[in-house]
Amino acid sequence: MELFATLLGLLIGLVLLVKGADEMIKSAVQIAIRYKIPQSIVGALYIGFGTSAPEMVVSVFAALQGNPGLALGNGYGSNISNIGLIIGVVAILKPMTVARQVIRRELPVLITISILALLPMLDDELSRLDGILL
Repeated sequence: MELFATLLGLLIGLVLLVKGADEMIKSAVQIAIRYKIPQSIVGALYIGFGTSAPEMVVSVFAALQGNPGLALGNGYGSNISNIGLIIGVVAILKPMTVARQVIRRELPVLITISILALLPMLDDELSRLDGILL
C-alpha cells in the first residue's frame, strides 16, 4: 500500500510539474510579445531562473548541512544537463537552425561565464567573497 501511495504521489507531482511548466512557458511568451523582448532573453532569464530554483534550494540545504560538494555538483551538473541533454533532445525531436548572430553573441558569454565560474575554485576553496563574485 505504501508503494502505491508513493507512485500515486509521484504521478500527481509529475502531472502538476508538467502543467506548471506549460503555464510558465505560456506566460513567458506573453511577456516577450507584450514588451517586445526577444524570446531568447526571456528564456534565458525567466525560464532560466524558474528552472534553476529547485537546484538553488537543494544546493543551499546541502551547504547548510555540511555537504558543499553536493551543492557544487548539483549546480554544475544541472547546467551541463541543461546545455547538453536538453538541447540535444530538442534537436533530436526537431532539428533547428541557429542564427550566426546568436552564436556570435551568446557563445562568448557562455564561455566567459564558465571561465569566471572556474577561476574561484583554482585555490581549492570557495570563500564568501567568491560567492559574492559568482
